[in-house]
Amino acid sequence: MSITQNNIDSSKASTVPHGEIAAAVRQAREAIGYTIADLSETCGLTNEEIVEIEAGADADPAKLRRIAAALQVPPSTFFIF
Repeated sequence: MSITQNNIDSSKASTVPHGEIAAAVRQAREAIGYTIADLSETCGLTNEEIVEIEAGADADPAKLRRIAAALQVPPSTFFIF
């Protein structure tokens, strides 16, 4: 079974320090050459929400799944199961 946005149970995800999640989001975004504005437009989050995630201030699983889909990376990029 592949991981999709619909079959991830975020309650099974281990706690990962927000700083590690922030770094993973930033790295994935930069790897495809996206700016924060590009990612915002693609995933439907505001620039401010993405800045908060990349600063380690927010790690909402629903937002991370949207970012993963927009960047075309598996959600496991940001979660440890």
